[in-house]
Amino acid sequence: MNGDWLIRGRDGRLCAYAFTPDGDAVLRRTERAPGGAWSEPRTVGGDQRLHPVLALAQARAGYVHLVSWRPTVPGESGLVHSTHFQPHLAALDWQSIGHPNRAGDRTGPPAVAVDAQGRAHVFVRNRGGGVSMRAQQEKGGWGPWRDLKGKDVRGELAAVTGESGLITLYAATGESLLRWRQEKPGAVPVPDEKPCPATARPDTLCAVATSPEQTTLFFTDEDGGLCAWRGDDAPVRLVDAAGPGTVTAIRCSLDGVDCTLLAQRADSGRVAFAAYPTETEPAGAWWSESGPALPPDARIALAKDATDRVVAATYVPGNPPRMHLTRRKDEPGLALEAWRGVD
Repeated sequence: MNGDWLIRGRDGRLCAYAFTPDGDAVLRRTERAPGGAWSEPRTVGGDQRLHPVLALAQARAGYVHLVSWRPTVPGESGLVHSTHFQPHLAALDWQSIGHPNRAGDRTGPPAVAVDAQGRAHVFVRNRGGGVSMRAQQEKGGWGPWRDLKGKDVRGELAAVTGESGLITLYAATGESLLRWRQEKPGAVPVPDEKPCPATARPDTLCAVATSPEQTTLFFTDEDGGLCAWRGDDAPVRLVDAAGPGTVTAIRCSLDGVDCTLLAQRADSGRVAFAAYPTETEPAGAWWSESGPALPPDARIALAKDATDRVVAATYVPGNPPRMHLTRRKDEPGLALEAWRGVD
């Protein structure tokens, strides 16, 4: 799962996306009313069979773009795209957007970001080990696949839309971090002149818009440190990672301070939270654990509900799958309500 799988829709209701127990279709569940009970799971995008990989991103207008791989002919796959406009409505059927190398099997997990004009930009590693991109056009349809270059790209990518509406893409290699940035709306992202000589553990990248000019990449380095990087200077070690998986991050106001809230499955299995003033890494951060112990395949998400309260969710695949939620209490600090299951 690449991107936020718990998303607040245009009408304030939360919507959660996950795979079916057999991993060949995407399901979504939606609050029947903001803060209320949840709907039964419904299939997203029709009855096409998918591979169990999904990228999600939300447009400023509230629409959700979803991208996955689907099998085509034996030994080959293609990328597909769907749009979910309203939580209470069905998503569009999956539509083919092709393959970065025209044909072949899966090359890597996709990532997607949506610019200020509502155009989805899909990124995926290509067969040469670099990154390719395909973007929606202003007047509809999709533009051509474009090779963004790069080499030895590993693991998941991190794509993020800044407050400016411009898109930034991050990737990790065995020896460095790579970054591509749009210079103007609709432009093809261009790479930094030099890679950053820092190593990230595969599949630990998470990017968030943190100011009008900057986006911040969070990743776990080879020494187990959770680091923050904004591209101009060397990465800053913020705190020891709570556990081995990807960190999830969101901007929020805590006691009137613009903070970045981080969540990660800790080594204990519980959800660990840490917050610090946004872009002020020298202030430091400290983990606080919450909830029951979760298995290693549990997923964690952060969002804001209709009242702008922070919501944390956990999802454990299985048959049946299990989903739990907690919300921030209306009191100082980061006090959370008791975790409750979504029936």
